[in-house]
Amino acid sequence: MHFELSAAQAAENIRSGLISSVDLVKACLQRIEDTDADIMAWVNLDAEQALAQAEALDEIRRKGLPLGPLHGVPVGIKDIFDTCDMPTQLGTKIHEGRQPELDCVVIERLREAGAVILGKTVTTEFAYSHPAVTTNPHNPAHSPGGSSSGSAAAVAAGHLPLAIGSQTGGSTIRPASYCGIFGFKPTRGVISRRGVLETSRVLDQVGIFARTLEDLALLGDTLGSYDQADSMSYARPRQQLLEGYKAEPPVEPNFAWIEMPINDLLSESARAGLAEVREVLGDLVEVIPAPKSFVKVIECHKVIHEYEIARCLKAEIDDYWDDISDTIKPKLASGLATTEAQYHEALTMVGGAENYFEEFFNDYDAVLTSAAPGEAPLMGSESGTGNPIFSVIWTFAGLPCLSLPVMTGDLGLPMGLQLVGSAEGDDRLFRTARWVLQQLEKNAEEDE
Repeated sequence: MHFELSAAQAAENIRSGLISSVDLVKACLQRIEDTDADIMAWVNLDAEQALAQAEALDEIRRKGLPLGPLHGVPVGIKDIFDTCDMPTQLGTKIHEGRQPELDCVVIERLREAGAVILGKTVTTEFAYSHPAVTTNPHNPAHSPGGSSSGSAAAVAAGHLPLAIGSQTGGSTIRPASYCGIFGFKPTRGVISRRGVLETSRVLDQVGIFARTLEDLALLGDTLGSYDQADSMSYARPRQQLLEGYKAEPPVEPNFAWIEMPINDLLSESARAGLAEVREVLGDLVEVIPAPKSFVKVIECHKVIHEYEIARCLKAEIDDYWDDISDTIKPKLASGLATTEAQYHEALTMVGGAENYFEEFFNDYDAVLTSAAPGEAPLMGSESGTGNPIFSVIWTFAGLPCLSLPVMTGDLGLPMGLQLVGSAEGDDRLFRTARWVLQQLEKNAEEDE
């Protein structure tokens, strides 16, 4: 079935004429029609518009014009990324029908690469903590995670091969873990955030989802670019993720397992899965204690996020307070009560964390950790979209993170192994991740 193709396979088949973009988009739309009544991953889906894009891209190919790396491949977009030809409603009824005049930079990059913008996926309210309606494709009684709920669920359900999300705490890595797909948050500043809902100038980062590691690399290479209008974007060449993915490590990688102060939050099945991974990697994993400052980093992340989102949403707070969910009202109130002195004190920890990890990764290729505390929580439970705690430190420090769908919990739901790399070492992280997947696959074959 066409909808089962990876993005790399689909792009190659379209380039060679084995299938058309229209064929692929029709297959994806049919898959959505067959399954999305239960999953509810999409907030805006215009089949006619999507097919018109596909037809135009097929005509470009017939004319022999240059083709981009994602030519004819459909991509889902979290509903906080501005699109000039479909609404961007930010997960709230306050902005129902909101229609931007311009595409955000991410959409510009996708269009240049030849992608079909299939539609907008469901996000939690303001990409924050109030759960959305989307369910987990593996079991609709469970959450897909948040805030990139629809993007992760759509990829996991086979609606399309690629989707865009974001991460301020753990909003890409955690949903990828819960939905059993690959998720990637690059180094802070790799992908422009211009035209994306801002909830935190310091912490907001773009994330991506795919069903294969190669597809993540392909999409990451497509999106990375310098943007002088984004205060966190840096004016240096980006790492080539596909090159990293395809490269062989010159020597066996070294891994760090940090005895985190939050490890007591891991479920028994997560502990068991992580122990199996560590056993496979053996002496390549060094166990080290967590610095005492890690607890302070978690506290500072909360201070910065609440302070900044409360100011980013000032207009909504002032004019539409009654339309904001009770879930996030206390957090917004806490942010408004945070003093400027408290905020600036927390900001000083960002540079400290960056400096610490710059030296730390001189000795290690990646940190091994869980992507989430365990399997996806039940819909409507007190856990909401799940605890982002296993992503907070890495997001705070702006480090590249991958969630690999290699573990399963007691309920039969997926769990992700998280690999964390050095800043601007995203290509090395992909090289290491592919090597890890090969070792785990080899071990599984030997056990059969």
